[in-house]
Amino acid sequence: MNAELEANKTPWHTMDIEEIARSLQTNLERGLDTSDIENRQARYGLNKLTSRQSRTPLMIIFDQLTNPLVLLLIGAASLSLFLGKTIDALAVFAIVVLNAVLGFIQEYRAENAIAALQSLSSPTVRVRRNASILEISAEQLVPGDVILLEAGNTVPADARLIEAASLRVQEAALTGESEAVDKEAGILNQPGTPLGDRRGMLFMGTAVTYGRAVALVVETGMQTELGHIAGLISNIRTEPTPLQKRMAQLGKTLAFTVLGIVILAFAIGTIRGEDPILMFQTAISMAVAAVPEGLPAVVTIVLAMGAQRMLKRKALIRKLPAVETLGSVTVICSDKTGTLTENRMTVTVLDVAGHTLELEEILEKGHPLLLASEPAITTEWESHILLSGVGALVNDAVLQGSDQTCSDCKVLGDPTEAALLVAAARLNLWQQDLQKIFPRVGEVPFTSERRRMSTLHRLQAPDASQPFHPSHKLVGIFPQPGSVVVMTKGGVDGLLDVSDRVWVNGEILPLDEIWKGRIAAANEQLAGRGLRVLGIAYRPLADDTLSAASSGMVEVSEEVENQLIFIGMVGMMDPPRQEVYQAVQTARQAGIRPVMITGDHPLTALQIARMLTIVDADETRVLTGQELAMLDETKIKEAVRDVSVFARVSPEQKLVIVDALQSQGEIVSMTGDGVNDAPALRKADIGVAMGITGTDVSKEASAMVILDDNFASIVSAVEEGRQVYDNVRKFIRYTLGSNAGELLVMFVSPLIGLPTPLIPLQILWMNLVTDGFPGLALTLEPPEKDTMRRKPVSPHENVFARGLGWYILRIGLVMAVVTLAFAWYFWSSGNAAWASMVFTLLIFAQAWHALAMRSVSESLFRMPFASNPALYAAIVLTFALQMAALYWPPLQRLFGTVPLSGSEMLITLAASLTIPLWIEMEKWIQRLPLKAKL
Repeated sequence: MNAELEANKTPWHTMDIEEIARSLQTNLERGLDTSDIENRQARYGLNKLTSRQSRTPLMIIFDQLTNPLVLLLIGAASLSLFLGKTIDALAVFAIVVLNAVLGFIQEYRAENAIAALQSLSSPTVRVRRNASILEISAEQLVPGDVILLEAGNTVPADARLIEAASLRVQEAALTGESEAVDKEAGILNQPGTPLGDRRGMLFMGTAVTYGRAVALVVETGMQTELGHIAGLISNIRTEPTPLQKRMAQLGKTLAFTVLGIVILAFAIGTIRGEDPILMFQTAISMAVAAVPEGLPAVVTIVLAMGAQRMLKRKALIRKLPAVETLGSVTVICSDKTGTLTENRMTVTVLDVAGHTLELEEILEKGHPLLLASEPAITTEWESHILLSGVGALVNDAVLQGSDQTCSDCKVLGDPTEAALLVAAARLNLWQQDLQKIFPRVGEVPFTSERRRMSTLHRLQAPDASQPFHPSHKLVGIFPQPGSVVVMTKGGVDGLLDVSDRVWVNGEILPLDEIWKGRIAAANEQLAGRGLRVLGIAYRPLADDTLSAASSGMVEVSEEVENQLIFIGMVGMMDPPRQEVYQAVQTARQAGIRPVMITGDHPLTALQIARMLTIVDADETRVLTGQELAMLDETKIKEAVRDVSVFARVSPEQKLVIVDALQSQGEIVSMTGDGVNDAPALRKADIGVAMGITGTDVSKEASAMVILDDNFASIVSAVEEGRQVYDNVRKFIRYTLGSNAGELLVMFVSPLIGLPTPLIPLQILWMNLVTDGFPGLALTLEPPEKDTMRRKPVSPHENVFARGLGWYILRIGLVMAVVTLAFAWYFWSSGNAAWASMVFTLLIFAQAWHALAMRSVSESLFRMPFASNPALYAAIVLTFALQMAALYWPPLQRLFGTVPLSGSEMLITLAASLTIPLWIEMEKWIQRLPLKAKL
């Protein structure tokens, strides 16, 4: 799939600008002529993103109403209407309508992912046409236009650079890289080069953060990389969730069961010579007894309540079925930047004179500059002061914040420069204090060719009347006040080329081959850890080198960048979030496999994965986008089984990985925050977007939004999802087990010579007061102890799996045997209240059944009352309603009951207790093997 998609694209990144200009028939100096514009707009269309509505509202409504369980409910309501039970029929029809409306809203919800993508387009752009500079709507751009960009502009289309001056572009939303990318004109790449490495290209929706550029538009609208993502989103069809599939399966099973019951009961009764009309009514009563009318409503309510609980845990559910899907997740595919990491560059390592120290280690040791009074400085600390201080001075970012840990610091500017400022501030070297003593008087701006920048500073004598400040310690390292110092930062290799000395423990030594080898080895080691490494150097200038600087800051020739003194290196990375490590551990304990899918560099991705234990510490395998593009479908499926880190992948490759996992039966959650994550978020069984750092595109494509961007919240949501499914199964276990008991009583009674003990209205009443109150309260049960210590439920699991089907038959049989024996005894003894006693027995037994179902394995007597008081209240309400049906004359007439005496009520209550006692005995037997192991 990847290779096919790439093959259909023009490889603009492999072509030089003259070749592209000829291909697009444009003049780079004049731009397009007005006469060309209309023809090109007719050919290419407007430069905007479009979407396709795949299903009409009528199609969605039809899908909602043809669900097997919904059809079964419609049938049950129709039968009730046929029997003249208008109120009962209307109640069931109301349930059907409610479910259809909720489902329609969820599915017809406007697919705003495309609209959010459109908002990334630039509204206006400067363009060169007819040798003039015009400002036009970005929608009017066509391939062949020459556009002019500067810092702050949003790139309006995919374009090839013609000119670039110190150009940096933030592509995080598209590629997943947290750091702004240096761009150069004239760069040619090999076919298949990942988007993040195409340094001669600009892409629609990215942002220019530094410098300026002239570029040639090569793709517009849906042909851009952003348009390609929009197309991927539009073409993805949402699959039913595991719960929806299981409910559909349950509906089919019940439909066939009900049909079989009606036919069998009618046939047996007719053969025995019973009145056909009476037998038809009896068969209908049995069908009504078999249908769990409240199931769809209960499932919807359970999901809604689960969504409310998740919201309290900072997880916003956008699509209700996603609540349960989370509990079935077997693989969590996560983007790295902003999801597993903090999405901010942070200095983690300082390397001076071949000694590498973690910044946190330096702070834990107690850096002297953190002291309130003037400290004694060792040569080791002096090196750290010099490295951090110079890094903060050769810097265009602006620091805002004041606390010692810099936890509240805000930095305006490039993320790399921001990291240097924060690191210096944590050592008590604050930017504003440094600038007072070392005001900038000149600069050599950054260029992508040199890959470094320099600033020149005139040393000022500290005010002796002012109290000591750590920035004063830098003064003694440099020459006398009034002298000028050049300070430089950049790539280590390039910096070594213009350095001839090295700072070693307070001494300046020649930069010989031995020292170059040490520095190169340290640089390679840091880069191997996935760190971005910057070298820092300085040099005092001769007194007359910058005489003009006294009147203000000037731009200086890059010739000052020679004979530098190399101080050391700074290693930085986008660090993992502190809470993610434990979240990964919890996920793995729960049988969920974490997988990292990122557009970032392979070494960086692997290092973060090791730190978070997504992979083992000795794991070295990373699959890149280029390698993935070379694999066929079979090889990709093999790869996703073994590889847990994918790097430098494109949006469609993320989609391919998710699809490959799903094809192997995995239930996949995809977590991300960028535009590049949106197609995979949409394709996944549950897409999870970040609420703070997430783009509008990723949020609209997702089923759930984590409001605090905390990966740990996803794991909490998984627990809620498992609880929801467990409670739905408890409801099914309870309601179908109880209905099976009712059904067997109705079916067997005529066969053994008993009159039919229940009329249809009594069955509907029984289902209302037992399913509606205790059944719903049962779904409020908190998660069981082993919820996050067991593997996810198999996505292929039948709703009756893990013994549920046998339990329904078993408990139905027990309930029927007890009830039929009870009914036979009192009917044969001539007790006029026998039918009312049977009616009450079944309702009491089902209420106790709900209570025993609080846990599938734990004894009821060990369950804390306070964890679900609603269930006890529901059982009391059920008993009270049945008392009203027995003793309140209006309900007596409606249901055909007679009041029971005190002894009859006690006997009925005692008989109903056989059900919870039986269930408790079964649980005790099930726990015996576990006790033996312990």
